[in-house]
Amino acid sequence: MKVILHRSKLIGTAWLVFAISFLCIGEFSRVARAQERPKSSTGLEVLPLRPNFYVIAGAGANISVQTGPDGVVVVDAGVEPAADQVLAIIQSLTDQPIRYIINTSADPDHVGGNEKLAKAGLTLFPLNDPARGEMAISMTNGGAASILAAENVLMRMSAPTGQKSLYPTGAWPTESYNEKRKYMYLNGEAIETLRQPAAHSDGDSIVFFRRSDVIAAGDVLDTTRFPAVDVAHGGSIQGEIDALNRMVEIAVPSIPLVWKEGGTYIVPGHGRIYDQNDLVEYRDMITITRDAIQEMIEAGMTLEQIKAASPTKAYNPQFGRDSGPWTTNMYVEAVYKSLTAKK
Repeated sequence: MKVILHRSKLIGTAWLVFAISFLCIGEFSRVARAQERPKSSTGLEVLPLRPNFYVIAGAGANISVQTGPDGVVVVDAGVEPAADQVLAIIQSLTDQPIRYIINTSADPDHVGGNEKLAKAGLTLFPLNDPARGEMAISMTNGGAASILAAENVLMRMSAPTGQKSLYPTGAWPTESYNEKRKYMYLNGEAIETLRQPAAHSDGDSIVFFRRSDVIAAGDVLDTTRFPAVDVAHGGSIQGEIDALNRMVEIAVPSIPLVWKEGGTYIVPGHGRIYDQNDLVEYRDMITITRDAIQEMIEAGMTLEQIKAASPTKAYNPQFGRDSGPWTTNMYVEAVYKSLTAKK
């Protein structure tokens, strides 16, 4: 009897190892295929995620593009110098006009191409309607594509009367919102723009394409570094975690058939495409570093002492940066300021 039990355990273990190996190989293959990024003639990278959904990389922030018979919906517009290249790619994907540009934040690498892409597009509002034509022209900068963003994005891009704004009026959002959710239905798909207060900044949005099963996360998610929590512009570490938790709730992993390609794709502001499992690990990483810094604060350590203690050490090989626009020390300082801010 003991021999039979021993053999059964061996057989069971062998099958378990085989199953795990099979699943891992399948998952590796799925993620590898998702990361294939063919070069376009412009030098930018174009990644087809779904039959009517693409990601353009290399023009600043990642740009999401949904196409269909109603026109094109673009999430983020990249930097201004790359706008012509981005437009050329979109026009190579479809002959339909750009209808909407959705900005996930007011950062220059997200809104720089707004004006050029919008003017190359066409509003959905009836310009030839005598009752509403003039209003439509004024709302869309002369019949261009609409630009949608959270209200704080409009506030940052514009300026009070008599002061010079950072961007020309043609780049400003033509539609802004302050509620939790702004929705539309285009190309046979529900598109939800979800406001994330006090995350990367106080003007963040994530965009969920429900049929395509793709989330455009903006800089709430940056897979190339620790998240840039812009405390000076209303960002906070808790708001960042809350926004990631919201995406974790929306996203669906490829279960139970984990060896098959499937599940929700999450497009970050920068870096490679994530699935829900990746997103959970990223959320946990931020939560763990937040808790470590909180414990050091409660122990009476100064900011410089906390930086020296390297609370992010375990994650530095993947997300740490010693130079560039956002370093590891800047992340630690942002978390510290966020946690010690007066409520």
